[in-house]
Amino acid sequence: MKNLVGIDKDKAEKLSNKLNDLLANYQLFYQNLRGLHWNIKGREFFELHLKFEELYNDAILKVDEIAERILTLEAEPLHTFSDYLETAEIKEEKSVTVGKQGIEIVVKNFSTLIQKERVILSLAADAEDEGTVSLMSDYISQTEKTLWMLNSYLR
Repeated sequence: MKNLVGIDKDKAEKLSNKLNDLLANYQLFYQNLRGLHWNIKGREFFELHLKFEELYNDAILKVDEIAERILTLEAEPLHTFSDYLETAEIKEEKSVTVGKQGIEIVVKNFSTLIQKERVILSLAADAEDEGTVSLMSDYISQTEKTLWMLNSYLR
């Protein structure tokens, strides 16, 4: 049986579960970025304060897109912080003020996200879910470029 957008309901449910996992991780990533933005200190303050803001603005857009995709697949997005904390692999970061440490956290978090996006991409392709394939493909391309830039910054 297929859902409203023509995706097999069982495959859509599996995808929705993976998307909810990604959503929870993006919420923790977003909050980590906010903390880094607020608390960064030192010589790189102006540069990193802006970079963290750019990244959290992008992350919050992705949070909304992922939640809307889950709804499109006829499931319910996670929406409580207790669910996010219970589900996410990304952990809360607290009181990070050093730029290099902040960038290392962002790289680690992005690495977690891109692994999850690749799994979803594969499942979505198998389900012939072009909407989710397109979303994950765009996210992966953006994340790969950002990871390259952040790793270059750390060298």
